[in-house]
Parts: sequence; C-alpha cells; structure tokens
Amino acid sequence: MSKSLKIVFAGTPEFAAQSLIALIDSHHQLVATYTQPDRRAGRGKKINQSAVKKVSLAHDIPVYQPDNFKDPDSVKQLSELDADIMVVVAYGILLPQAVLDTPRLGCINVHASLLPKWRGAAPIERALLAGDLSTGVTIMQMDKGLDTGDMLNKQTIDITATMTSGQLHDALIPIGCNSLLKTLQQLADGTSTATRQDDQLACYASKLFKSEGQIDWNQDASQISLLIRGLSPRPVAHSNIGTTVIRLWNAVASNSETDPLFDSALVGTICRTDKSGIEVLCKGGTKLLIKSLQVPGGKQLSARDLINSKRELFSPGSCFTTPCIDETK
Repeated sequence: MSKSLKIVFAGTPEFAAQSLIALIDSHHQLVATYTQPDRRAGRGKKINQSAVKKVSLAHDIPVYQPDNFKDPDSVKQLSELDADIMVVVAYGILLPQAVLDTPRLGCINVHASLLPKWRGAAPIERALLAGDLSTGVTIMQMDKGLDTGDMLNKQTIDITATMTSGQLHDALIPIGCNSLLKTLQQLADGTSTATRQDDQLACYASKLFKSEGQIDWNQDASQISLLIRGLSPRPVAHSNIGTTVIRLWNAVASNSETDPLFDSALVGTICRTDKSGIEVLCKGGTKLLIKSLQVPGGKQLSARDLINSKRELFSPGSCFTTPCIDETK
C-alpha cells in the first residue's frame, strides 16, 4: 500500500478546487483547507464563497479563512493540525516563512506555467498573450520568494492557434491534478528530486488590467488575435463601433481574399460577414476573423448569431475604433 500523507490544502478559485477534488479522491488524508475570506460580489453584493470553500463544505472538511498569517495565532492553529505537507494552489495570500516551515515536508505549489517562465499572478494569460507555443504546470517546493522554489515536477502542453485563456485554463486542470498526485506520492515514498530554477530565464506574469483590452487596429491581425484570446474570458478585449462598446471573445487571423472595394479602407473596417465570422482589416492588409463577441446588455454569442440579430451594426463598411486613453485619469 502506498504511503498516505496528512495534507492541509490552501487555494481559492476553480482551478484550485479541482486539485482539491483530486486530493479528496486520493488515498491521502485531508485535515483542513485554507481559502480567502468570503467576498461580496455581483450586482446584489451578495456574500460569495470561494470554489474551494464550497467543495470543502460539501465534503465536511474544516475550512479556515484568515486575512493573512501575520497573527501568531493563525500559525499556531496551522501547527496544531499536525499536517505532513501543505498544498497551495492559487491561494492568493502570501505565506510567511513561519508557515512554510510548519508542515513536516513544507509547502508545495501547483503553478500554471513552466517555471521559471511566468512567475506571478497571471501565468496562463501571459503565456498566451506572448504567443508562446507551449506552457504547462510546475509543482514547486515553496520558499520565501515569488514562485522561486525548487521544481519537483513539470508537465507540458501545446498552445493551439485558436485556444483562449479559458480553454487553456481548463486544459491545464487535469495536468495539474495528475502532476500533484504524482509528486505527493514521490514525497511520501522519499523518491522525489528537486531542481533549482535558473533565475536568468525568469519572467514575471503581472496581473491583468481592463485597460489592456483596448484593441489597437494598427497592429497585425495575429497580434490582435493573441490579445483577444489571451484576455478571454477576462477581462475581455473591447473596441467601439460608433458609441457602442463591443467585447471580443475569440478571433483568429484570416488569409481570405479581400474585396477590392476595401483595398484603401481604414484599419478596423469590416470587410466581410458570413457564417464563418466577421472579418476586419488590420495593419498591413492583414485580416482578423472574429468568431465570438458581445454587445451591451447581451450575452456572448457566435459572430454568426449576432450578425443575424444586429446586421445593421456589423455590415461591411462599418468600422471598429478604440477611444484614446486619457493617461491623466
């Protein structure tokens, strides 16, 4: 029988909740979970529990929600759980050295990139925005730095030419779960090996800002496609047709022939609409095919469906523009 570990889990969003479910289904013993405090969210400002808390409560796992670990009582509470190891997945709270040192085997982290590339808050989105051809999951022994600890396991996945950040997120979940279980068993059996990160190869995945989603049509279609797919499902790229703000959820570069009528058209001009999508002129005569988008007050729809209901808005000759950003605000 494989050795079992007493585990404390720390995480917050759905990506973390899936790793928690994998642990629940394993032979390891989950003694408690930590997640961020409940937040008010949505139009009604209702109290919102994290995905990790919901899973924990459904399986009768004790849940702790400290604001941070600055209070010595929080560290003492963790120590009293007498866990072998703490598994951290997108927790969102920095762990002080006292916490890292508390479990017998320390703390390990499931990070959604191939470290040392894309350390930080938004590794999935930054990999796609940068045009990376592959990414993956790294299981890391945590230290006091930001995603700088020794690597225990790495698994790679290709990034396809049509993949959005949301789709990449979902594809990474089973890879992260499998890598986590494999690493835990190696730690339990004493067969795990650690590899130091090369800091010279490191880059930082800074958090996303809504302003990054403003589309500059004076870019190549392939660059705009990366922006749209990298910011889907959040914060979502956007542009205007007149005064109407359009959110763009998915798009790919197109190599179709352009009607000669649009040879001298401005970038951002819609040059074709059909069942395949909405085609827009970009820098250097490149073309972007919008596959999924959203108008104010509506939901995300395929371009084909939206053309049928908003034909006057998306007719050939209409032009996408992006308002100038007031840098003083």
